[in-house]
Amino acid sequence: MNIQTHRRNFLKGTGALIISFSLKGISPADAQTGPATKTVSPDEVDGFISIDRKGAVTLYSGKVDLGTGVRTAMTQIVAEELDVPLGAVSVIEGDTGLTPDQGTSSGSNSIQFGGVQIRLAAATARQALLQQAASALKVDGNDLSVNDGVVTSKSTGKSIKYGDLIGDKAFALKVDKAVTTKKPADFKIVGKSVARLDIPAKVMATFTYMHDFMLPGMLHGRVVRPPGIGSTLTSIDEKSVSDIPGFVKVVRVGNFVGVVAESEWGAIKAAEQLKTEWTKWEGLPDQTKLWDHVRNTKVVKDEVTSNVGDAATALGQGVKRLKATYDFAIHTHGSIGPSCAVVDIKDGQLTCWTASQATHNLRKQLAAMLTMPAENIRCIYIDGSGCYGRNGHEDAAADAALMARDVGRPVRVQWMRADEHGWDPKGPPTLVDLEAALDASGNIVAWSSAFFHPQGVSGTVELVGADLAALPHENYLAPGGVTGNSALGYTLPNVRTVAHRLETTPFKPSWIRTPGRLQNTFANESFFDELASAAGVDPLEYRLRYLKDPRGIELLERLAKLAKWEKSAPRPTAQGDIATGRGLSYVKYELVRTYVGAVADVEVNKATGEIKVKRFYVVQDCGQIINPDGIKNQLEGNMVQTLSRTLKEQVTFDRSQVTSLDWGSYPILTFPEVPDVVIDLIDRPNEKPWGAGEPSASVVPSAVSNAVFDAVGARLRSVPFLPDKVKTAMRRA
Repeated sequence: MNIQTHRRNFLKGTGALIISFSLKGISPADAQTGPATKTVSPDEVDGFISIDRKGAVTLYSGKVDLGTGVRTAMTQIVAEELDVPLGAVSVIEGDTGLTPDQGTSSGSNSIQFGGVQIRLAAATARQALLQQAASALKVDGNDLSVNDGVVTSKSTGKSIKYGDLIGDKAFALKVDKAVTTKKPADFKIVGKSVARLDIPAKVMATFTYMHDFMLPGMLHGRVVRPPGIGSTLTSIDEKSVSDIPGFVKVVRVGNFVGVVAESEWGAIKAAEQLKTEWTKWEGLPDQTKLWDHVRNTKVVKDEVTSNVGDAATALGQGVKRLKATYDFAIHTHGSIGPSCAVVDIKDGQLTCWTASQATHNLRKQLAAMLTMPAENIRCIYIDGSGCYGRNGHEDAAADAALMARDVGRPVRVQWMRADEHGWDPKGPPTLVDLEAALDASGNIVAWSSAFFHPQGVSGTVELVGADLAALPHENYLAPGGVTGNSALGYTLPNVRTVAHRLETTPFKPSWIRTPGRLQNTFANESFFDELASAAGVDPLEYRLRYLKDPRGIELLERLAKLAKWEKSAPRPTAQGDIATGRGLSYVKYELVRTYVGAVADVEVNKATGEIKVKRFYVVQDCGQIINPDGIKNQLEGNMVQTLSRTLKEQVTFDRSQVTSLDWGSYPILTFPEVPDVVIDLIDRPNEKPWGAGEPSASVVPSAVSNAVFDAVGARLRSVPFLPDKVKTAMRRA
């Protein structure tokens, strides 16, 4: 499907309901490039909802679907609140000219916050439509019912369609934050499994990905990378590429070097053939001493994430004291489809087509980099093939913008695999020291932990192109909410958890799915198992001993039933070299929302050290469920992708640059290694909806680590669990 034509069908007129009427439309040209005329205010109904003369509803969502299924869930929310068929709702998302700025699509907040905003907008729209219908039908509002976008008087039988009430006009209403939304008991669509709306086109290869998007007269660009992350360009021989058919230009801005050609192959050849010379740079730490480097990095502040009782004193009063250090490797996003963007600059207006999860932020970053007014920039979201965190999509957009500005024509930049693995921002290394004390009965009397995390929070990540070109850009660390779940969800008498916020980290950091919460939960839940073992208590029973939250207790009890957990079961007898085991992990995400627990069933080859995870049992409570099937998709995806990170993934590097630049040097889980996933969802329709995109990932490494201990008696404290590490741990056990 041509993306311009698709958008053109959505963007008809706008106007006003009840108070005034205007028929000013959005032209097809606006749908493709340049500024748009529609309001994008997040406190206006028209920012989110429009209805045309035929009753077709368009949702304008600032949150985007990164493959998580939220597009389908958002459609369900709108259809439910407006009482229209699911097929009557279309979605435009992440277009800065048409959609409100609802913040970055991250942190499992698309439904929890973005969906709630949309629900309120749709409910406000419905209320206004009913008021208008009551006036048109000359009946009391309580006499009305709605079905499939048709408002009917119960007493007279007369009816009127939404399209006749508002078609192609605007609501001109503020979103009523106190509006009465539909009662869960009356839901017909929300809470029901709906097949993902994007899947059929993806299966039939008709779906438009960012990589498929084209513009007339579009050129192709590639970036020539320096041999070291901090290398400086000293010379460039433009004649070295003059013989390439269709070659257009070398674009140089500082240390940014791009090549532009009429064809993608021409750009690839030019990037390979261009002769450049750079200074030597070796500013990365020695990878073999990475954890010494992390531990010795300057601490800019200590962030105490919990402090109960007097942990320091209590540690010295226990009869048994345990210590352990856990570490979690540097990870790259490893998106299957590399980052891509198209930029067109015309008549002082820049339009960027991008798979960015934060188009409104990207707009600001491009404005700063190019010293352009933000209102002259429009970023339009098109699905990329993989994200789960801030990867290289924004950087590809910056590359395309620099080249398009120079050549005066639209430029498409698609990163190569080496670009993606070598130059996307990374999940930073994490180091955790833990210590606890037990009394004579095996009770935990004190817990103390120290986490080594980069400073900074979630936000915009500096653009690689702007950095190389020495153009204006924000220059600070944005590793994500890395301190989340460093504190415990259990009630203990003496606890102190502190994050040492580090001045620097080896690579530019950004968030990758479940940033910090994954690493922290791995350490906490694995160490909790160590304490249970030292106390001689079943891991499930030990958790329930210290868990006071009724919803958490219910979840663990349901997990035990789902997995047929046997308390204090003896370690299974190994069959030859193959030992089997199972491990448990639990978390209340960020201690304030989504509960999730998992049991992993594993096989460990004692001769080779290879781990096979045969099955995950997962129970999740994320409050009100919009689409059960969509949440199951997320849980399955989290188990698979996080298992890949747990067993295989780590960035390798020398003193100059990343060396894991392909799938051979950065392996991921293969289809034969995918485990079975058994799921139980706890639906609470009268509660608020919480995020489902990240929480279940956080329990995977610890569940596997605990299962390996159950199988072979060895503790795995270093992700990834490579075979050599497993064999070393078994020798030390």
